[in-house]
Amino acid sequence: MKITCLVENTTQIDTIDCEHGLSLFIEHNGLKILFDMGQTELFYENAQKLGIDLCDVDFAVLSHGHYDHGGGLKKFLEINNSAPVYLNRYAFEPHYNGTEKYIGLDVSLKNNDRLIFTDDKFKITDVITLFSCNNKIKQHYLGSCGLNMVENGIIVPDDFRHEQYLLIEDNGKKILISGCSHKGVMDITEWFDPDILIGGFHYSKFDLNDKLAGYAKFLDSFKTKYYTCHCTGTEQYEFMKNYMSNLEYLSCGQSIEI
Repeated sequence: MKITCLVENTTQIDTIDCEHGLSLFIEHNGLKILFDMGQTELFYENAQKLGIDLCDVDFAVLSHGHYDHGGGLKKFLEINNSAPVYLNRYAFEPHYNGTEKYIGLDVSLKNNDRLIFTDDKFKITDVITLFSCNNKIKQHYLGSCGLNMVENGIIVPDDFRHEQYLLIEDNGKKILISGCSHKGVMDITEWFDPDILIGGFHYSKFDLNDKLAGYAKFLDSFKTKYYTCHCTGTEQYEFMKNYMSNLEYLSCGQSIEI
C-alpha cells in the first residue's frame, strides 16, 4: 500500500503548494482511492505535478462535510467521470465555525448521481469498510472546538455525525484513515485499535501543556503507528513528539509505503 499526500497545511517540496485542508491518494492491491479533496482544486494540480492521474481513481471517500475536505468535490466529479464518491448521509447538512462562517459543502452537488450516501457501516470491498461510529460511547469528549451544526433551525455544537473513517485490512494489519478525527482521536484509537492511523488529530487549538502531554502519552500506549497532518497543528505535533515514539508527520507531496 502506498499513500501520497496531495493536500495538507504544510509542504517540504518547492514545487508542491499547500493549503488548509486534506487530500490523500491511496494505492492498494490495484485499487486507486482518493480520500478527501481539500478546499480548492489544489489537490488536482498537485496530483498532476506528482504524476498521479486522478482520472484513474476507482472510488473516492469524503471523510466529513467540511469545505477543507470537500471543497474540491466539484472538480473531482469533472475530471473523473466514473468513480463513485462515498460520503455520510449527513455530510450536506449546514456546518459553521462559530455562528457566522459557513464551512459546509456546496449543496448544489447533493443530487449528483455519483454520490453514495453511507450510514454507520458501509462495506466497499471485502477488506475496505467505512465506519461512522455514531453509536459508540466516548470516553474522552473534548468538545466541538467552536464548530457547529444546525438542528431544528438552531445552531448547536457539532456532534460530527457526518464524519466517517476508512478502514483497510491488509495482511493482518488494520490501517485506519481519518480526516480530522473530530469525534476524538483517543476514542477512535480505542474503538479500532489500528496498527496504523493516518490523519489529523484536531489539536491545533490546544495549548502546549500537561493536558496535551497526557493525550500524547495515552495515544503512545497503543501499538498504533501514527502519521498525522492538517488539523493536528505543527507546534502541537512537535510538542507531542516529546511523548510519543510512534508519531510522524505527513506533508504535501510526501508518500508512505505500508
